Amino acid sequence: MIKTTLSILGLSLVSTLALAADPLNGTKWKTIDDKTKQPLSVVQFTETSNGVLSAKIVDVFTPGEAQKCSKCVGKYQNKPLLGAQIIHGLKNTGKNTYDGGKITDPKNGKTYSFNAKMSNDGRTLNGRGYIGVSALGRSQTWIRVN
Repeated sequence: MIKTTLSILGLSLVSTLALAADPLNGTKWKTIDDKTKQPLSVVQFTETSNGVLSAKIVDVFTPGEAQKCSKCVGKYQNKPLLGAQIIHGLKNTGKNTYDGGKITDPKNGKTYSFNAKMSNDGRTLNGRGYIGVSALGRSQTWIRVN
């Protein structure tokens, strides 16, 4: 009886650890423009039941752009940026590294392939958007918001 109980507890612990949320799940990040170095927005990551991450804009620093993005083109033109999902399909590939995602730049309406790496201390997220080859893309470093 004790052996069975310990086996069940052990399996429960392993199952719980396997289902633990991704380190990015629920975190918020201040996005920083790679050209101007100015903060643009805050995005928040969420994880689906199959472990895929997405992120939406939860705060916008440019006055007036939260409710109506006049500088945006494509599907975001004159639409609210607040609540817009800009990242989807991102998967944890181990060692704080993420790949397989897509990111949409509201300013130009284009969607790019996206990968990211979180620093060991969890304070920065280095993301790279690209078309085709990662070496031809753009990088941004985002800062974690507590």
